[in-house]
Amino acid sequence: MRNFITAIALFIVAVSTAQTKFEQGMGKAFALWKEGKNTEASQLFERIASAEKSSWLPNYYVALVNTTASFAEKDKTKVNLMLTKAQEALDVEMIKDQSNSELYVLQALIYTAYVVADPMTNGMKYSAKVMEAYAKAKALDPKNPRAVFGEAEYQLGGAKWTGVDTKPLCVEVNKAIELFATFKPETEFSPKWGLERALEVQKTCK
Repeated sequence: MRNFITAIALFIVAVSTAQTKFEQGMGKAFALWKEGKNTEASQLFERIASAEKSSWLPNYYVALVNTTASFAEKDKTKVNLMLTKAQEALDVEMIKDQSNSELYVLQALIYTAYVVADPMTNGMKYSAKVMEAYAKAKALDPKNPRAVFGEAEYQLGGAKWTGVDTKPLCVEVNKAIELFATFKPETEFSPKWGLERALEVQKTCK
């Protein structure tokens, strides 16, 4: 009985230590990202993903770091490398779970990055995929503010070429902001980004 209790105690200590290492690693990766050290942050998230295969978050952030960084990159070769890395990390988690709304939001963002990098070449190729990904994200979680806002922002961005009425899209932006106000991330590291961008776009609607 004593051996059993000892084994349980050791297991609990091991789990606690693993969680602490995960939390410490994630915290450090976020700090690097905040400092603008995108490559270092991405590499650390990759290492955490290799060690913690039960969590979708490290690979999610590998993809998010590289995708968001690609928007500021002018070198198309580097953009393609970033987005390839982002897609590979996202694919790992998509294979495991096709019911996570956040993964589809990120998929839409990757497609959007391709469009922004080369609108003439990629606009027709990816626009329908962007909308499809957001539609899946919203179907899985209608209250996901990133899904509602992302879809509206993408359409607003193309409005000057498509000629669509922007008023309904601005209504969706306002709806997303309301959803951000009530949205509660599942964990400390779960996605919670997007509100600042939504508020910026809301100003252009006015």
